[in-house]
Amino acid sequence: MADENRTRTFGTLLTAMVTPFTADGEVDYDAAASLAAKLVDDGCDGLVVTGTTGETSTLTDEENLGMFKAVLEAVGGRAKVIAGTGTNDTRHSVSLSRRAEALGVDGLLLVTPYYNKPSQAGVQAHFETVASATELPVMLYDIPGRSGIPIAPETILRLAEHPRIVGLKDAKADFASVTRVLAKTDLAVYSGDDGLTLPWMAAGALGVVSVTAHVATKQFRSLVDAALAGDFAAARQVHFDLDPVIRGIMTRVQGAVAAKQVLKWQGVLPNSVVRLPLVEPGDAELALIRNDLAEAGMDFGA
Repeated sequence: MADENRTRTFGTLLTAMVTPFTADGEVDYDAAASLAAKLVDDGCDGLVVTGTTGETSTLTDEENLGMFKAVLEAVGGRAKVIAGTGTNDTRHSVSLSRRAEALGVDGLLLVTPYYNKPSQAGVQAHFETVASATELPVMLYDIPGRSGIPIAPETILRLAEHPRIVGLKDAKADFASVTRVLAKTDLAVYSGDDGLTLPWMAAGALGVVSVTAHVATKQFRSLVDAALAGDFAAARQVHFDLDPVIRGIMTRVQGAVAAKQVLKWQGVLPNSVVRLPLVEPGDAELALIRNDLAEAGMDFGA
């Protein structure tokens, strides 16, 4: 069974929430609040707000803060609200993190500085500076496919010594690296790849920060709970059942694009609007997503 102190910090099933928009492209805070409530009702004990899937790179600071506020008002006290405040500008990240803390969020998600390609010393200094700027617990976000660089396992081990750096969202797909982190630190490790939730949890991860959980929340809750209980036969069956859903959400188009489309089909969101440079799926992509979901028993027709 997982350490309760660690699971209480961020939760075990976190959805990396999309940011809903109105038809004319403005942030729809009411839809965000409704989505947050549904996700928590269906089994999430944590939500990441305005991370990658939340299209944070095309939101203003005021829109980020508005999303934090809307989600806190909707589910604060029922689930952990983790604010995505990491950017590739350390001073900007510090400012946004402090403003998020003032709103009452439960923690911060800090992504590796992207585009700049700093050295590992620079990566470490960035994270330590932002983590030291508030009293909030921090989850590092290692996603070299987007940031351009990994957080080296040696850097993660050093960062784990910081009193407020207590979690890691691993989207690096490097089992040797995550094993070393699990063996050598007390970090709360979360799979950042939906399809790797089972093997990461078998090695000791606490759960997942998921995109696909938008549309299959209860199934992910079952997977995480079974793995935490050590029932890997049950967890493996849910893993197999989720495979086509994960394929449809994560491999056909960008995850936020696919998640919004399926949420619209499910009647959860009024539209599937994304902000440029993201665009909505084309007909061929929609057909692939429908076929994947139909394989999983989720039939949205043609």
